[in-house]
Parts: sequence; structure tokens; C-alpha cells
Amino acid sequence: MNSTAQPERVLASASPYHYTPTRAVCILFVILFAVSTLWHAFNGVRYRLWWVFPTIFLAGGGETAGWIGRTMSSYNVTNRSGFMIQIVCLILAPTPLLASIFIIFSNLAQKIGTSYSRLTPRLYSRVFLTCDIIALVIQGGGGGIAAGAVTESSQKLGSNVMLIGIIFQTVAMVVFMLLATEFFVRYAANRPARPGAGGARAYGAALHPKVKLMAIGTSAATLFLFVRAIYRLFELADGWNGPINSTQWYFDVFDGGMITLAMYSLNVFHPGPLLFAVPDDAAAADAQKQAYATVDSLPMKQV
Repeated sequence: MNSTAQPERVLASASPYHYTPTRAVCILFVILFAVSTLWHAFNGVRYRLWWVFPTIFLAGGGETAGWIGRTMSSYNVTNRSGFMIQIVCLILAPTPLLASIFIIFSNLAQKIGTSYSRLTPRLYSRVFLTCDIIALVIQGGGGGIAAGAVTESSQKLGSNVMLIGIIFQTVAMVVFMLLATEFFVRYAANRPARPGAGGARAYGAALHPKVKLMAIGTSAATLFLFVRAIYRLFELADGWNGPINSTQWYFDVFDGGMITLAMYSLNVFHPGPLLFAVPDDAAAADAQKQAYATVDSLPMKQV
């Protein structure tokens, strides 16, 4: 037997993961992310949504690269190249995906009615995209430190910096989710937050069906990203050598799985046909038609 051959399983102490990534799982995620990313690229060109490329496409490319890194580690877990690729790519990739959520929601608010929103659509984009960039810089710095760490102290420093970035991003997500929830609640109750902003619906009006589907898809993707952020918070807070970071299926399900679901949610409920292909006045026209139908159905009092 060749003593230099890579064993099927190495001692946990020799692996920066504390396990050897399962090759079949890694390859599956590479395929899933590659397919989703190419699908988004096709629709981005088809519907001329060029912002998809620095957001969703970039996120998908980062996830694909990260899982390629984990696949490399499945062949040789002691080779640090694969580990460095995955730690940087997989901590950063969801950030541009979250940016796409902010862009989509700001356009949703414009279609549904800006009067129900605390912020203007432009402010949503500016405030939360700025938070996203700050989180990206912090996490990128921490990921770089952790990937290049040669001592336990420098590895811990990188982990702590990444944790700060994740905390900042999660707080921004919570604020965004609260504002978005209030927006939809106010729309359902027809109680504008800014009555003078315009866009309030007529009595009895319903959402345009395509816009409603886009709202469902965006909500689902946001929820999946939030679950992943909570997992990462616990993982990094638990420490590099903690049981959460050392358990492979946690990572596969709550990181890879959640980002996969978020990506495919936006594939199925794509903003191209469901949001940007709907004219600005289509939702209003549909609402007005619904309102007239409601009024016509009311019993008329005989004089």
C-alpha cells in the first residue's frame, strides 16, 4: 500500500473542517448553483435586467466557486487551497444575493403603492445596499484573515471579524424585514404610512397576480437568507473548533441548502416576467377594475 496515498478519512486534527467534505454533496451543490446561475444570466439578458449580474449572478458564481473549493478538499483535505477558496467565497457570496432582494422590494413598493411604505423606494435601495456593502467589506476582511491564518489566534481573529460582519448584516436584515412586513400589513388594511405619497389602492382592489407572485418569491428568498444568517451567527459565535462548525450536515443544510433555495426561489419567481414586465400602471389598472367589479356587485337601494 502506498503510504503517501490520501486516506478516505483523515484524523479530525488534520482537517481544517474537522471532517472531510462529502464529495457527492459538494458536486451536487456545484451543479445546482451552476444551473441556477446560468438560468439567472439567461433571464437577465432576456429581460435586460443588467443589475442581475453584479447581484444574483455574482452570488451564484461565488457559491459555485466555493463548493468547487469544498470538492477539492474532498480529494485532499489537507490541501489548504480548496479550504481558502470555500471560506472566502461562501461567506461573501450571499451578500450580493441579499442586495438583489433590496432592489426587488424597492420596485415592488413602487408597483404596489409607495404610500404604504415608511421609506421611499429609492431610500430602500440606498440605505440597505449601503449596509450590504459595509457587511461585505467586514466579512471579506475577516474571511481573508481566516483563510490565510497560520496560527489559532489569527484564525480566531478572522472568525471574530466575520462574526461582526454577519451580526451587522443580520441586524440590517431584521430592520428590512420589519419594514417590509409593515408595508404588506398596511397594504392589506389600506392604511398608508405616508398618505401624500400616492399609490393608495381603491377600495376592494387586489394585487396584480404577477406582482403577488413576485412578493411571495421575494419573501421566501428573504426567509431562506435569514435562516442562513442565523446559522452563521451561531457557527461563528461557537468558535472555529466548536461543535457547530465541526458538524458537516449543519453546513450543508443551513448554508448550502438555504442559499440554494433562495437562488431557485428567484429563478421560479423571477422579477423579469413577474415585476419588470408589468407596466407601472398595470397594477393600478387591475386594482381599479377590481374595485369597479366590487362596487357593481353591491345591492342598490331602491328610491
